[in-house]
Amino acid sequence: MDSEIAQTAIEGPKQFVKDGVAFINRCTKPDRKEFLQITQAVSMGFFIMGVIGFVVKLIHIPINNILVGGA
Repeated sequence: MDSEIAQTAIEGPKQFVKDGVAFINRCTKPDRKEFLQITQAVSMGFFIMGVIGFVVKLIHIPINNILVGGA
């Protein structure tokens, strides 16, 4: 009975490690074209999020001054 419980306790992590090793073996390093595409997509995301933050800040400052009264 104890060996049965130990066997079931070990089975989960064992399968996790097996799946992890199979995943790592399937992974490949991106080529130059794929790397540039990823870099461009991330850069555009940063730019868009920056623009959104800037616009929100531009809108927030006058509204805050009206509500607070320039204190």
